[in-house]
Amino acid sequence: MNLSDKISKQLEKRLQFVYKKNYSDKLLVKLAEVIAQYPRIQHNKEKWDEKEVVLITYGDSIKKEGEVPLQTLKKFLDEKVKDQLSVIHILPFFPYSSDDGFSVINFREVNPELGNWGDVKSLNENFALMADLVINHASSKSEWFHNFLKQEGKGKDYFITEDPKTDLSQVVRPRSTPLLTACKTSNGIKHVWTTFSADQVDLNFSNPELLIEMIDILLGYISKGAQIIRLDAIAFLWKETGTTCLHLPETHEVVKLLRDVAEYINPSVVILTETNVPNKENLSYFGNNDEAHMVYQFSLPPLLLHALHTGNSTYLNKWAESLPELNDETTFFNFTASHDGIGVRPLEGLLPDNEKTELVDNMQKFGGLVNYKSNSDGTQSPYELNITYFDALKGTHCGIDNFQVERFLASQIIMMSFQGVPAFYIHSLTATPNYLEGVAKTKHNRTINRRKWNFDELQQILSSDTPQKKVFESLQELISLRKKQKAFHPNAKQEILEMGNHLLALARISKNKKQTIVLVANLTDKEQSFTLSEQFKLCTFNLIENKKISQKSLKPYQCMWLSTI
Repeated sequence: MNLSDKISKQLEKRLQFVYKKNYSDKLLVKLAEVIAQYPRIQHNKEKWDEKEVVLITYGDSIKKEGEVPLQTLKKFLDEKVKDQLSVIHILPFFPYSSDDGFSVINFREVNPELGNWGDVKSLNENFALMADLVINHASSKSEWFHNFLKQEGKGKDYFITEDPKTDLSQVVRPRSTPLLTACKTSNGIKHVWTTFSADQVDLNFSNPELLIEMIDILLGYISKGAQIIRLDAIAFLWKETGTTCLHLPETHEVVKLLRDVAEYINPSVVILTETNVPNKENLSYFGNNDEAHMVYQFSLPPLLLHALHTGNSTYLNKWAESLPELNDETTFFNFTASHDGIGVRPLEGLLPDNEKTELVDNMQKFGGLVNYKSNSDGTQSPYELNITYFDALKGTHCGIDNFQVERFLASQIIMMSFQGVPAFYIHSLTATPNYLEGVAKTKHNRTINRRKWNFDELQQILSSDTPQKKVFESLQELISLRKKQKAFHPNAKQEILEMGNHLLALARISKNKKQTIVLVANLTDKEQSFTLSEQFKLCTFNLIENKKISQKSLKPYQCMWLSTI
């Protein structure tokens, strides 16, 4: 298969930008040969609509003795949420050596402890798949790295080495561990770049052979049914001494290149960038509508947490009002919790330092932990809060109270109301409390939100009179309701409404302008009244309770979806 002139010129432009003087026509030929191995899918399917709802889970988040974890997961999902969820994000399901999957040993195989490609395909029968391209680094136990140590075979030139005397003080770090790690190779001691840990060795994308390899891996995932590709830690991809090594122009161009290739093979594939950084930097991955199709709303989880802790919507509203307008090819990935912690850096420039400090302190009072990062001046600062979102809302800045379930459900309703695609982490769906026993075992803070549920135990909890059952069943109903509303299309217009600091209010207007939904949410533990403006005075039917409102007041943490129809 020969590439069309249009895509060929586009890829050539991207490759020339990234590799500059090192570019040659042979590189484009190699890329074309890789692309030619994969059949193209031709259709005009919309990338997303109001029915798009994502579940984030590990392949073994739900386990049963004697069963293959991916098969147990499928059983649970088919029985419980098949009608609510449309996309399953299986966190890295490849052989790995650390970081619960994000230190990949082999990018092309399924971890045999989870199942096989047949089990992944089986999940794809009822759900679209979202998969990680763990693009920044590979495991120190991988064949690639072993070949690097031997300096022979595939991988010998795939990793970054640096003289430890080099001034790397400008490099932005997400960790407090050493940036360089010494290792013994056949050519003597080398120091490799390790942004995240000594076991996660950064890949050298200045080598175009590696980029071709990663594109082949990407297309392999798409050929096996992946509809959304999450580019893990993409912001750190390109390294240049004397810079921050974060968001470099070459990194952005590689994302654009990956989008071009993915869309050429399957126009409905979505490229999602994972960049846990300040808001403006995060949004830069939309590019000029030619980069990521979707970006994580990393500022939403901590800002929403702050709003519900303080009963004050000021900072959440200000951020929401600043969000850029979307087109049909771009949208947001909305979430409140994930397998990682709640990012603190995405609050930079959005929340005063004293408010941020109080939020961090409150999380620790509720059993949470804190991960820190190293700064260029030698100091350390909070990088992420480690706590389940359910337990993060067991109280407010005044302390623990009896509104945990109501407050948590309010957080999920608000998240679902924002423009974009809603995503639920498995432990939000099941209202999982802090897993401190796991932290004691692994000595890793993030384990607090990575519990492995026993299938039978979870079934029992969800069928008994528990907070988990109430949350789970409420979310099932809310998601089912939301999926029927055209005003909740990811690209439907959004307008932030001013109703005072104790309330959060926004309007969503369907693309055909036939439906308007106004979210009104009480962020406090006191009853609050509200007034609808003239523009929205006809929005008097509360979809959540399926009845017309008799009075404009909200109970503590109550939310309403007020519609014209």
